Amino acid sequence: MEKKFDKIINGLFIDPLIFTQKFVKACDISICSGECCYYGVYTDKSEYEKIISAKERIIQSMDDSQNKNHEEWFEEPQEDSDFPSGIAVGTEVHNEKCVFLDKQGFCTLQKIALEDLEFKWKYKPLYCILFPLVIFEGVLTVDDEHLDRMHYCSIAKNQVSTVFECCKNELKYLLGEEGFKELNEYRDEYLNLKKEARKKVEAA
Repeated sequence: MEKKFDKIINGLFIDPLIFTQKFVKACDISICSGECCYYGVYTDKSEYEKIISAKERIIQSMDDSQNKNHEEWFEEPQEDSDFPSGIAVGTEVHNEKCVFLDKQGFCTLQKIALEDLEFKWKYKPLYCILFPLVIFEGVLTVDDEHLDRMHYCSIAKNQVSTVFECCKNELKYLLGEEGFKELNEYRDEYLNLKKEARKKVEAA
C-alpha cells in the first residue's frame, strides 16, 4: 500500500476513505444471497480454533448445500502479520460459496449464535464482521476490490451513506467505545479540512 496515513487508533492506521466511500445502508440477503461470502474468508488461528470447537453444533444447523465434514472446512494455515496470532486460516469454498454459507445466504456461524441466544458474532470471523472494511498491512481501509465483484454492493456508488455511517457497530466492535470516539473525532476533523480546502479552491 503506497499511501501514507497519519492517524493511528489502537495500533491501526486509519484510511480516511472509510469516511467518504459510499455504501448500501444495510445488507439485504433476499437480494444478494450473501454474495460477499462467496469467496470464503481468512480467519485468525484463534477464530479457527473456536469454530472447530463448536463443529458439532455447526453441523447440526447446516443444510444440504453445505459440507458437513469439518476436516474440509479450512485451507492450510499461513503466516500473515495482519492477524493477531500471525497465522491466517482460510475457509474453503463449497458449492461456489463459503463452506459456512447456507443456501438461503445466511452465515451458519452467526445463525447458531442467535439460535442459542448468544452474542451474534461469537463465532463469526472478524473479517466477516468488518466487511466492507478490511485490515491490510496495518491499515483499516475499504475492501474496494471485493466490493467491485458484487452486483448488490456495487450499487453503493449511487448511495448517500458512507462506509463509516453504515458500519458504526462494527467499528465499535473493532476499536471499542473509546477508540470509536477517537475515530469519530478524526472523521469530523478530516471532513472539515476537506470542506475548507474545497472552499479555497472555489474562491481562487
